[in-house]
Amino acid sequence: MKFIRTICGTFLMLMILVQTGWTQQQNTQSAADSPKLIVNIVVDQLRYDYIPLYWDKFEDDGFKRLVKQGFNFNNNHFNYFPTFTGPGHAAIYTGATPSVNGIVGNSWYDRSIDRSMYVVSDSTVSPVGTDSDAEKMSPRNLLSTTVTDELKSASSESKVIGISSKDRGAVLAAGHLGDAAYWYEGETGKFVSSSWYVSELPKWVQNFNEEGLAKEFANSTWETLLPIEEYTESNADDTPYEATFENEDAPVFPHDLAANRGDEYGIVNSTPFGNTLIAELAKSAIEGEDLGSGDATDFLGVSFSSTDYVGHRYGPHSIELQDTYLRLDRNIADILDYLDREIGKGNYLVVLTSDHGVVDVPQELIDKNLPGGYFDSDTAVKELSQYLKNEFGDEEWIEDYTNQQIYLDRKLVEKNGLSLKVVQDKAADFLLQFEGVLSTNTAHNFQYKNFDRGQQAMYQRGFMYDRSGDIFIQLKSGWLDTDYPTGTSHGSPYNYDTHVPLIFYGWNVPQGETSRKTAIPQIAPTISNMLNIPLPSGSEANILQFKK
Repeated sequence: MKFIRTICGTFLMLMILVQTGWTQQQNTQSAADSPKLIVNIVVDQLRYDYIPLYWDKFEDDGFKRLVKQGFNFNNNHFNYFPTFTGPGHAAIYTGATPSVNGIVGNSWYDRSIDRSMYVVSDSTVSPVGTDSDAEKMSPRNLLSTTVTDELKSASSESKVIGISSKDRGAVLAAGHLGDAAYWYEGETGKFVSSSWYVSELPKWVQNFNEEGLAKEFANSTWETLLPIEEYTESNADDTPYEATFENEDAPVFPHDLAANRGDEYGIVNSTPFGNTLIAELAKSAIEGEDLGSGDATDFLGVSFSSTDYVGHRYGPHSIELQDTYLRLDRNIADILDYLDREIGKGNYLVVLTSDHGVVDVPQELIDKNLPGGYFDSDTAVKELSQYLKNEFGDEEWIEDYTNQQIYLDRKLVEKNGLSLKVVQDKAADFLLQFEGVLSTNTAHNFQYKNFDRGQQAMYQRGFMYDRSGDIFIQLKSGWLDTDYPTGTSHGSPYNYDTHVPLIFYGWNVPQGETSRKTAIPQIAPTISNMLNIPLPSGSEANILQFKK
C-alpha cells in the first residue's frame, strides 16, 4: 500500500506540473530563449506627465516608439520616501525599498563616523582614470543584491556595465559584481571608474575621453532645437522661477556655455548635451565591450542625468527643460536605431523608467494660488535644540539634520538615563508647530509599529534604524526645505515625485498598456523572472503582469 501511495503521489505531482506548464526542460533557458542584451534606461527626474505634455513635439522613433510598440505601465509609482537619485536607482536594480537595501538617501548621517556618508562613497577603493580622491566610489553601502548581480552569478559570461553622468547612477546599476561602472568627472571632462571594478580604463573608454566630445560641448552655445515660439507647452523664456549660469544676466536662450564654464567642464551636465554624451558613450560601450555578441545575456545600465540638472535649475515648466526632453527623444531614437542594426530587432530588451519626479517651483505654485511654500528648517532645528535643552538639560541633543530627519545623540540620551522614545516623541510634537509641516513621526514607531497603507507606510519603507534619523518631518504638498525662490527639487511622497514612467520594449514584450498601479521595486524581479535567474535578495518578488 505504501508503494501504491508513493506511485500515486508521484503521478499526481507529474500531472500538476504538466497542467501548470512547468517542466525541467522548459525551466532551462537556452541562448535563443534569452535576449542578447538588456538596456535599462533611467531618465533622472522624468515625471510621468512630461511624456503626454511633450507628445506632439516628439518624433516617431523615440518615446513614441517605446510607448506604441512596448508595454506601458502608466500608473507606476515609487512606494517609499525619500524620492532621490540614490534610493531610486537602488530600488530599480534591487527590487527593494531603502528599509531593505540600505540606500536611505543620496547621503545620510553616519553615527559611527560622526559625519555624512555619501551613497556610493568608499575610502577603501582607488579612483581609476583620475587622481581625484573625490572619485573613490563603490557599491559597498548597498545591502542587498541587484538584478545585475544575479545575472552575473547565474552566468559568468554575461557582461554588466553601468554608465551615467552621476557616479551613483553608474555604480548602483553595475551593482557589486558588475564588470565596470563609468561616470563623468566634470573637472576634467572625462569618464572615470573605480578599482572596485577595474584596474585601468579600457582602451575604448580612453579613446572616448581623448576624442574630447565633452570639452567640445562645454565650449558650445545652447540654442533651442526648434524655433523658440514653438515651445507652447512651456512658460515664457524669461521667468522669475529660473536660475541662471554664473555669468548670465537672465535665464534666456541662447546660453553661452564657454562664457560660464570656468576652468572645468561640469557645465555640460546642466544642458541637454550631457545626455547626448551619455548616448554616445552607451554606443561606444556596446561596441567596445562587444555587448550582445555572445551566447549569454549582457546588461547595460544607462542613466541620463542632465534632465535632473536642468530641472533643478530651471523648473518643470521652462523652455530649457522641454528642449532637453525633445533632444533626449532623439537620443533615445538614435540608441534604438543602433540596437536594431547591431543587435537586431527582437534580440534586445529595453526598460525605461525614472528615479523620481519633481515638484513645480514652489514660488510659482504660490503665485498661482496653489498649495506650496518653503520650509525654514534652520529655524526649526535651532528652536528644537533650545527646546530639548530646556526639557532635558543644557546639552547638544541634536547631532545632525538631513533628508528632513532629526538625528538625536542617542549615546547622550542613554548616558543621561532618558528614554529615547520619550525624547523622540517630545521632539516630534514640538516640530508640528512650524509652517509647512504636515506631520511628524519617530524612529521608534517605524521600528516597532506596522504602517500598512498611506504615506506613513511610505516613510516606513524608507526607514533603516542605524542609517535613518530619529524624527521624520513630512512637509505639506508643494513645500520644499529651502528658501531659494528659483529652481526646484524632489524627495517627497507626493504624486509629483512618485509617478514616473515604466515601459518595457523589445524581447518577449507584448504591445499594450495598463493603468493598474505598479511600483518601482517590481522592475528587478520582473527582469529576473523573464531571464529565469534568481531574484535579487531583498526583493518582495512582486512580478509585473503584462496585461491590459
